[in-house]
Amino acid sequence: MLDRDVDGQVTRFSPDGPVPVVDTLGVRHSPGGAGLTALLAADAARVVLVAPFGRDQDAAALRRALDERVRVVALPQDGTTRRKTRVRSAGQTIVRVDDGGPAAPVDVPGDDVRAALAAADVVLVSDYGAGTTHDPVVRDALTEAARDHVVVWDPHPRGGPPVPGTTVVTPNLAEAVAAAEALGLPAGGDDPGALAQHLAHAWQVGEVCVTVGATGAYLARSTGQVTFVPADPAAGDPCGAGDRFASALACRLVDGGTVRDAVPGAVATASAWVAAGGADAYRRRAVDAPLPAAAPATGPSHHLADVVARLGASGGTVVATGGCFDLLHAGHVATLEAAARLGDHLVVLLNSDASVRRLKGPERPVVGQDDRARVLTALDCVSEVVVFDEDDPRTALESLRPGVWVKGGDYGEADLPEAEVVRRHGGRVVVLPYVEGRSTTSILRRAGGPAVAASGGRPQTTVPASKEDRS
Repeated sequence: MLDRDVDGQVTRFSPDGPVPVVDTLGVRHSPGGAGLTALLAADAARVVLVAPFGRDQDAAALRRALDERVRVVALPQDGTTRRKTRVRSAGQTIVRVDDGGPAAPVDVPGDDVRAALAAADVVLVSDYGAGTTHDPVVRDALTEAARDHVVVWDPHPRGGPPVPGTTVVTPNLAEAVAAAEALGLPAGGDDPGALAQHLAHAWQVGEVCVTVGATGAYLARSTGQVTFVPADPAAGDPCGAGDRFASALACRLVDGGTVRDAVPGAVATASAWVAAGGADAYRRRAVDAPLPAAAPATGPSHHLADVVARLGASGGTVVATGGCFDLLHAGHVATLEAAARLGDHLVVLLNSDASVRRLKGPERPVVGQDDRARVLTALDCVSEVVVFDEDDPRTALESLRPGVWVKGGDYGEADLPEAEVVRRHGGRVVVLPYVEGRSTTSILRRAGGPAVAASGGRPQTTVPASKEDRS
C-alpha cells in the first residue's frame, strides 16, 4: 500500500461546521504495509518483496520507491492500489482516509513465487489482510517453504492462518484474541502467555510471540514454559511498531540464531522505533537519507524534534533540567521530583558519554548514556529524556524552549550560560538546593572508583568540586 502524509497547520475552524481547517504545508508519499516492512528489513539484509501491484499511478510510485532498496517480484493485482492518507497538524494525526483496493493477487505465477522463497534464508510474511495469504498458489508455496526454511508470520485478522510448520507467529494481543475466538479457543487477553500456547498448538507452528505494546512480548511453544520479554519504557508514536518488530526478528534469524535469542533484541528495536517517533518520523528522515540499520537499542533517548512536537500537542508547561546523572542517587531524585512539581512535563537533557568525558575526564562516565537514560525514564516524575552531545545544553534549549529551566546546587544565574537562552524564549530559571552529602563524586570516592586520582586522591574534575558534585 501507499502511505500518504499531508502535513499542515490548523489555525481556524470551518464556517460550515465545527471542523478544523488544515492549511497544507507539504505532502509526502512512501511505501506502507508490507512495503515498509521490506524497507526496514533492507537496512540489515538483502530483501526480495513478493507482493501484488496494480497498474495505476500509485503503484508506479510504489515501484520507484521500492526498486531503489529491494528486488520486487510483482504479482498481478485485482483492484487499484490501497492508499492510507494521514492528515497531520503539530505532529498529531487529525484524520486518516483510506481508499483503493482490494489489492488481492490474481493469476499468481507460482514458479516465480517458489523460486523467490527457495532462495531466501528467512521468509517473512507481512500480512495486511488484502487476500495474499488466502491465495492457494501463495499458500502452497509458503507451506513448502516452511518445511525447510525459517518462516516468520506477522498475521492479520482478515488474512489466512499461518501455514503448519511456521517457525514463529507474531500477533499483537488484539490479533491473538481475535484468532483464538475464531478458532474456538480460550481467548482471555489477561494471560497472553497461555494465549500464545493455545495458538501454537492450534496453528501447528513452532512458537507464537504475542506482542503487548509497551509492556513487551510473551513467547511460547504449545507446551512448556512461557518466556516474558519486557520492553524498554518508550513514549511516542506506535505506528509501524509491529512491522519494526517483525522485520528485526526476521533479520536476527538470518544467521541461524534461535527465536528465544532473537526476540529480546527485536523488542528493544521496536521500543526504540516508538521512542524515535514511529513510522512518520522514519518517513521524514528517509526523505534525506535511508535510516541506518537499527541496533538493538537499550536506551530510550529521543529525537528532540519528536519530543518538541509531542509535548507541544499535549499542552501544559514544559520543565527541563540537565546533567550527567552518572550514578543516580538521592540528591538527583530529590531535584527531579521537585522540578516535576513546577510544571506538567519534565524533560531531562542528558550529557552524552563524549560530553561527560570532556567535562569530567577520561574515566567518566561510569555508566553509559543508554543505561543512564533508561534509569531516568523509569522515574515517574520524568516525561522525556534527550541525550545531547555538546558541553552545555544551550543548543537543545533553543529547540525545546521550556517554560522553566531547573538546576540543582549553589548556582547563580551568572554561572549558567544557558539562562539567557531560556529567558529569551520566555522561560524562567529556578535553582533548587541540593541534598547535602549526596554526590556522584563522593560515592565514587568512598568506593575507591575513578573519581579519585591515583596520585593525589582528589576528584578528577574540570569544574569546581562544589558544582561537579551535583552530577
